[in-house]
Amino acid sequence: MKREFSWKVASNLFVSFKYAWEGVQYAFNTQRNFRIHVIIGSTAIALGVFLQVSLVEISIITLTIGAVLAMELLNTAIESLVDLTVEQTYHQLAKIAKDCAAAAVLISSFAAITVAGCLLLPPLYLLVKSFLG
Repeated sequence: MKREFSWKVASNLFVSFKYAWEGVQYAFNTQRNFRIHVIIGSTAIALGVFLQVSLVEISIITLTIGAVLAMELLNTAIESLVDLTVEQTYHQLAKIAKDCAAAAVLISSFAAITVAGCLLLPPLYLLVKSFLG
């Protein structure tokens, strides 16, 4: 996908934010895993609000989700650069770069699941227990 004026330096902060938002939109529109992480992250935050966990806990969950989404964006950027560089050929170093970028997303996802589980499962358990008597 060719972006018009993608080679230009942003002239001001507003333009920088516009370019950054275009990156988020690109990832959301083209990367299935990014969409999955957005849905799961939004669900975790909504569950935290529903369970009335503290603002600090919601903030921690939000930060870990942000880390996962940031890793997903970096993964997309690295994959795009590698594809641009090697074109349609296989190179072992390209594989390593892509695999390591994907591993960063995987590790941050595991960390986010652990954090959300530690913060959301205890109040969820109490809620379910109160309904079941």
